[in-house]
Parts: sequence; structure tokens; C-alpha cells
Amino acid sequence: MFTLELEGFDVEGLGSGEALLQCDLPEVGTCLVVDERLPGMSGFEALRQLRLRDVRLPALLMTSHPDFHLQAAARLAGLPILEKPLLGDVLSDAIRAALHS
Repeated sequence: MFTLELEGFDVEGLGSGEALLQCDLPEVGTCLVVDERLPGMSGFEALRQLRLRDVRLPALLMTSHPDFHLQAAARLAGLPILEKPLLGDVLSDAIRAALHS
């Protein structure tokens, strides 16, 4: 998070998918960056539930070694997967691209 703040992003960290679902999200100007392996509900499930609530903020799913099922489900949901480790400017570039699409 610190690196993103140095790059000028406002960052809010949440500890679980459940916390994300309870958060008062803005309607625009935000990109959700969610780790797949969260305590409790998975990151993918949290994003899926937000989509069911008609939350259409751009979102990125981070994980290491995504299996075929996660890749297929993310593709169907229109969720880009960023594979860890994230080197260089991969994350900040992906956020900027998501915000401008």
C-alpha cells in the first residue's frame, strides 16, 4: 500500500471480503484491488457479490498460481487477474488502465 501512496493513489486497506461488502463504496473514481486469498470469503466471491449488487467499479484480482477454474470464472466475470509477485509498475499500471477504461 505504501508504494501506491507514494505514486499518488489514495489507499484504503480492508481485512476481509466481508469488510469490503460492508464498506460504503464511491460510485466512481475507485479501482478495487482485491487479493483472492482473504480470511473468510475469497476475493473473487466478494467481487462477485458486489457485481450482484450492481457495483460496477473497476476491479483487479490478485493471486499467485491461479488454477484453471479461477481463471475461467474471472474471465467470465470480466475480472483481470494480476499474478503475484507483482514486479515493477505492474500494479500501478493496471490500476491506471482500469480507471481509464
